Amino acid sequence: MLKKIDRGRQFLAENHQLFRCPVCQEEVKKSDNGLICKNNHRFDLSKKGTLYFLSHAVKTEYDQGMFVPRRRMIQSGMYQPVIETIAQHLPEEVSLLDVGCGEGSFLNELSKLKKIQNAVGFDISKEGVYAATEQSAEAFWCVADLTNLPFANQTFNAVLNIFSPSHYQEFQRVLSEDGEVLKVVPQENYLKELRQAFYPNQPEKQSYSNERVVAKFAEAMKLTERQRVTYEFEIPEENQKDLLAMSPLEWQVEERIKADLYKNPLKKITIDIELLKDDGRQAAGTSCTGREFGHHQQQ
Repeated sequence: MLKKIDRGRQFLAENHQLFRCPVCQEEVKKSDNGLICKNNHRFDLSKKGTLYFLSHAVKTEYDQGMFVPRRRMIQSGMYQPVIETIAQHLPEEVSLLDVGCGEGSFLNELSKLKKIQNAVGFDISKEGVYAATEQSAEAFWCVADLTNLPFANQTFNAVLNIFSPSHYQEFQRVLSEDGEVLKVVPQENYLKELRQAFYPNQPEKQSYSNERVVAKFAEAMKLTERQRVTYEFEIPEENQKDLLAMSPLEWQVEERIKADLYKNPLKKITIDIELLKDDGRQAAGTSCTGREFGHHQQQ
């Protein structure tokens, strides 16, 4: 079995044309240990077979303390109907970019349902990207900036944007003429039991509206489909504490409330999401920030 760095080298040897230099926007070629552009900007593979495209280190609150329970929750089947819905919308021969991939669990589960020609996942969190290399999916993982993607024009025919920030101008640039954007956003009852338990005396935090996000998507892209997926998930006993730690919702919760919930965790949770679909590229200059997996804030 190939080492991770050798798998990374192999992917770049076969797919270096997917990338471009994020510093000068020039084409890149494969180097001995990564990619290089004609202006000598180098991007070397880590031991885990990933590339780091940021110009400076970024501090993020998303760490293993969240990624590990999140991976276990996704593996438990919590999002299986959502993943199956996404798979139905992907093109037959798919070249996929997973935006804000985190620890790679959604792409990993998707690859079990759909044959993916080539897949690249990126996140601003190096910890998330390193964790993604543990997944079995045949994908390439990198650390990159959403607002300055290190990918060539019209490279992917599917951009996947699950509970993560958007930059529609960059999405359109890297999307092929027949490509599509699939964005998953929370609906009003998403994780409602968790919201109610975390914020019992703050009703304004117990409900959620995605209309502003949908409006931004419709303004920037061609919104051709909105599909709502709603169901109640019975949480396996071994995952009940993972639910409490997998989301940024937990960050502002009183310690007393958290302690009570760890003693008596939730047994059921509501999944309520919308899949927004765009078929085709059109000019726009809109970006959208605010990570949505925790859904404490979404713009």
